[in-house]
Amino acid sequence: MAAEDAPLPPRWGRAGPTLSTWRPGREVGGPDPAADSSPRQVAGDPRGPPLTGGAGGGDRAAPPPAPPQDGGRLPRKRSAGGEAPKMAWRCWARAWGPRPHRLTVLLEQRQGFRRARPRPEEPPAAAAEARPGPPPPRRSLCPPPPPPTRAGRPSPRRLVKPFLFAVGFTGSAFGSAAIWQYESLKSRVQSYFEEARADWLDKMRPQKRGDFRKQINSWWNNLTEGQRTVTGIIAANVFVFCLWRLPGMRRVMFTYFTSDPSSRALCSPMLLSTFSHFSLFHMAANMYVLWSFSSSIVSLLGCEQFIAVYLSAGVISTFVSYVAKMATGKFEPSLGASGAIMTVLAAVCTKMPEAKLAIIFLPMFTFTAGNALKAIIAFDTAGLALGWRLFDHAAHLGGALFGMWYVTYGHELIWKNREPLVKAWHEMRTKSTGKGGGGKSN
Repeated sequence: MAAEDAPLPPRWGRAGPTLSTWRPGREVGGPDPAADSSPRQVAGDPRGPPLTGGAGGGDRAAPPPAPPQDGGRLPRKRSAGGEAPKMAWRCWARAWGPRPHRLTVLLEQRQGFRRARPRPEEPPAAAAEARPGPPPPRRSLCPPPPPPTRAGRPSPRRLVKPFLFAVGFTGSAFGSAAIWQYESLKSRVQSYFEEARADWLDKMRPQKRGDFRKQINSWWNNLTEGQRTVTGIIAANVFVFCLWRLPGMRRVMFTYFTSDPSSRALCSPMLLSTFSHFSLFHMAANMYVLWSFSSSIVSLLGCEQFIAVYLSAGVISTFVSYVAKMATGKFEPSLGASGAIMTVLAAVCTKMPEAKLAIIFLPMFTFTAGNALKAIIAFDTAGLALGWRLFDHAAHLGGALFGMWYVTYGHELIWKNREPLVKAWHEMRTKSTGKGGGGKSN
């Protein structure tokens, strides 16, 4: 195809596709440089007769062409050389601007539209089934957004069950601690008489091999009783922290290891959230404070009583957080051992207000334990009153107040009145041992 013959897209008229030739440089109403100046007549033109140019450069409408006699197409117009010009698909051309400017071509195609059939209406049940559901949760190591809270404020009656759980768990914890202490004292008395036999067995037993095991045994033996006690608590917190790293456990962790009064689970998170930390820094800071105060608190309360106070403090501080969230209407999940650790800190600072304390990153600044406790209580009170959301200030205040109350009044009211329970347990054990012994002798 020659460069001067530019192909154009098809044009469909009433009588079918027609053909014409457009050459570059040809203006509307001007003569065709490659053909004669006679007007072109095309059959089946739906837009009327073509335009022809006059001497003055004006455009006029040519008379309509006569229809062909044989029903066919018009004969092709041949050039001076006798060859038929190459054809291109027909198009409509429009020109903008002054007359001497080159023709600007705008291609138009006629498109037909068919009315679509009406879609059959589906029943509501089928439409609901066909509607796609929400996308599945994406698994990643990044913390997912917290679950959506309820639109309305939960009823205050939801606090009845957590209150009963807190009272029942606290009583069970102190009762179990009293029985545990009784069994520990009994085992210590028995071990005193078997100490000589144990020394003889240790000499006969082969020595443990390996420097690593010796270092572990030496480190464990050098720990205080309080540090040995909190080692298990720290291990439990580390285990729960590792569970947060598993993507498949996220739903379970959000349900049972975060406390929220608007959540489906209310009671079990009051205890489990005490061992739950999502941030490594949060867990490290809490466990460092617990390790620092472990020797002092265990020397004050003893191992068994400390465990009961620690677990009860976690449940009670969570319940105080429930009450504050219900009162303010800010239902956000919370987790961490801060409430229980605040109980330990408040108990030690109340019993030893003149003890010197220091900050881990600023050891050169020291202050008394009493002043530290006052500053912490003032900070959490301001945070609760002003609505700060960085910490669960209600849980901190609940733990601190419980620790101050217990070392002042609770120890006298609860722990020193454990004798009836211990006596009943002793009698029950004696009867069960006597019945078993009598049955064997018979």
